[in-house]
Amino acid sequence: MKRLQLIPGIAILLTCGVSAAQHPTMPAGMTHEEHLRQLQKDDALKRRGALAMGFDQDKTVHHFLLQPNGGEIVVTAKSERDAESISLIRSHMQEIAASFAAGVFDKPVATHEQLPPGAATLTANNTRVSYRYRERPDGASVVIETGDADTLKAVHEFLRYQIVEHKTGDPLTLSR
Repeated sequence: MKRLQLIPGIAILLTCGVSAAQHPTMPAGMTHEEHLRQLQKDDALKRRGALAMGFDQDKTVHHFLLQPNGGEIVVTAKSERDAESISLIRSHMQEIAASFAAGVFDKPVATHEQLPPGAATLTANNTRVSYRYRERPDGASVVIETGDADTLKAVHEFLRYQIVEHKTGDPLTLSR
């Protein structure tokens, strides 16, 4: 009988260990309450992103790359064998290229609950910027190009915001 009573206790200890291992490390200088709020914010962003983009955010990787004449939004499946995610990514990125070219940024608004910095200028200057869909073996990208200085600044503002919000770790500056 005592042996059966130990099993639930062991299960609880194992579950706590797994939860602790999956809990992201709290950044230095952040209080526990701030860290919990950040985790909730990140989780909400992920849920809204999945709804707006149509694919599981945990099965994909986003990159936002600044380039001298614009930038590139790259989304790939974590597994090259994940045909479903790759198909959904490609569909979404084709839609993004078309909607951004029309000056419509409804998907980023749905994901972030606000119009990202730079998007208003990109909408106003949509004839000065091009958005080109590019298929990749593991997903797709949208190449953004402009020759206009104000529009280029807006492209970089938009991409920097995405880098920070999605925590991609991509460079916030152009590499020379």
